[in-house]
Amino acid sequence: MVYEERNTWAGLIVMAIVIPAYIVVVLQTAGGGPLTDVDWWPIMLWTIVAGIVLTILVSIAWGIIAGMRDPDGVGKSDQRDRDIAHMGERVGTAFLVLGGLAVIVLCAFEADWFWIANAMFFGFAISSFVGGIARVIAYRRGLV
Repeated sequence: MVYEERNTWAGLIVMAIVIPAYIVVVLQTAGGGPLTDVDWWPIMLWTIVAGIVLTILVSIAWGIIAGMRDPDGVGKSDQRDRDIAHMGERVGTAFLVLGGLAVIVLCAFEADWFWIANAMFFGFAISSFVGGIARVIAYRRGLV
């Protein structure tokens, strides 16, 4: 497994943990009451920071393990990696645009800050996750 693919997997694994954790914490904080009463921004901020830090730590640990197995190929990247990364970004951007459109619609209807922020947050999260899935598929099946 090449460097870029390992990092993609690390991001997907961490995201599959932190996004559901965010949802659970927000729902528990609401305690059956309205979600708009939740003090959402510290939870969201900690989720983002934890996701970044955990992705870095998983990537480093996985890189160390891979380096012990194949010291020559640990950080190598080639044109195929760049093409796959570019394709993954294009796929993910479509979902980011949908998240941005959702934010515009919510603003037009003067929705609560909670809904606006979460629409953008999940737009970024889904964009990153779907782009990562597209990259992994491209690594496994090749670019068509």
